[in-house]
Amino acid sequence: MNTKRTYYGYSTYQQRKLLFEIWEKTGAVIQACQKAHVSRRLFYYWKSRIDEKGYAGLEKFDSRAAHHPNKKDERIEQKVLDLKNGNADWGKRRIAEELAKANNWTPLVSANTVRRILRSAGLWSGSGEGEKKKRSKA
Repeated sequence: MNTKRTYYGYSTYQQRKLLFEIWEKTGAVIQACQKAHVSRRLFYYWKSRIDEKGYAGLEKFDSRAAHHPNKKDERIEQKVLDLKNGNADWGKRRIAEELAKANNWTPLVSANTVRRILRSAGLWSGSGEGEKKKRSKA
């Protein structure tokens, strides 16, 4: 028996369908998992769905990951936009610091989040920022 564990990433609908087709033909879970390149744990995870809904139950994958993990509250985004509109010469750091100052010096957003908010609103020019300046050797 091989005790080495193999990591399998996310499965596709085709893999899950192949898994259960092989399992139905052979009745061997391990063989079906090896051919479909999925884990046995995944087999048992999807088995209850296929018992309930058939092959149609294999189509949808419920992701546990947050869909917008960096999305800030709309009130915070509006404060960023108001500060930028009221003070056109302020940059991302100044806006982030002003928001922190108004919040008892507890940071609400990072400077890069301010940049992302301003970019999505079309208020960030961002020309050349982050690029290293080339130095010429004389």
